Formats: sequence, C-alpha cells, structure tokens
Amino acid sequence: MTTYGTAEGAVRAAGRPRSAKAEKAIIDAVLDLMGDGITISELTIEAIAARAGVGKTTIYRRWSNKEDLVVDAMATLKAPLPPLPGTSVRDDLHVYLGAIQREVEDPRARCVMAIAMGESERHPRLVQRVREVTVAPRRKALRAVLARGVANGELRHDLNIEIALAAVVGAMMWYMKWPDGHEVPADLAALVADELLAGMRAA
Repeated sequence: MTTYGTAEGAVRAAGRPRSAKAEKAIIDAVLDLMGDGITISELTIEAIAARAGVGKTTIYRRWSNKEDLVVDAMATLKAPLPPLPGTSVRDDLHVYLGAIQREVEDPRARCVMAIAMGESERHPRLVQRVREVTVAPRRKALRAVLARGVANGELRHDLNIEIALAAVVGAMMWYMKWPDGHEVPADLAALVADELLAGMRAA
C-alpha cells in the first residue's frame, strides 16, 4: 500500500497508483470553488469533478468522502515552515511571521481558510482536522521558540507563553486581514516581531 502526504507531514493511506495530474486538478478544483465563495456544505463531488474535468469515480478512488478531500486540499495551502535559524527569538520570529505573511497575502488562501473556519459549528470534525494538519504544527513550533527564549533569558521569566503565542499570531493576522486601505509594508513580519518583543524581552 502506498501513502499520500499532505502538508506538515500528514499522511493518508492509498490503495492504488495515482495520477499526479488528476490529483492536482481535483485539489485545484476544490480550492477554486471555495475561493469563489462556495461553502463546504454547498461543495459537491459532482461540482468538483466537473471543475477538475474528471469523473466522480476518479475522485472516489482517491478519497472516500468529501471531508477527506477538503482536508487534503486545504493542507496544500500551508507549506511546511522554513527552517528556523535558532540563533535568537527575534530571528526565529522574523522567519516564522514571514511565512505567515506570504500565505495571508494569497487571496484564495484567505478566502478558503475563512470559509472553513467559519463553518466550525456545521462541520466541527472537518475544521478540527484542518486545524490539526495546518495550525497545530505551527503553534507547536512557535511555542518552542518562546519557551526557549524564556529558558535562555531572552524573554521575561514570567511570560505567559500561551498568551504571547496568541498575541504574535493575532497581531499578524489582524494587520493582514484589516488593512484599512493602507499598503501592507514588505517588512511587516519584522515590524510585528520587533514591536511585540519590546514587551516580552527580559529587562
């Protein structure tokens, strides 16, 4: 049996050889439809097949249900984090937030993620799986950066790591989603990291 990898190392079992071209067309069809504003509830295998130019059986040979397909499609929006240098909290935050900035600047990615997270009540299991694949590994990496900063004295010894984690990501996402008509600076990641570090650094 072969396996099919998704972002951040998630792996799904597969039962037969696959066509990379067909899979890409199917994944792109899901993202294009959701990018057009189609909700998860409205999304159908028929619509995906028509958009991808394949038969429904081609989809079902690869994914047993729509939920698995949507999770895999959304996972492709989150590339693995680039290696963090580990030289300082500041350097790591610049790289980490730079990756987030590049993703959030993609209009389709913003739309797709907003639709998925907005349907958490109707599709709690699907949204939870998306978070496990796309969000949890990044939170783990950022938590490790902050914990290391506390341990080596770069950050305050009394820093609430969970609150700091939310502040780092939240500040970046707020700025990218609600720009109030102003141009997003190219060095936004560095600006956000440095401003937040001003309140987290050890005296």
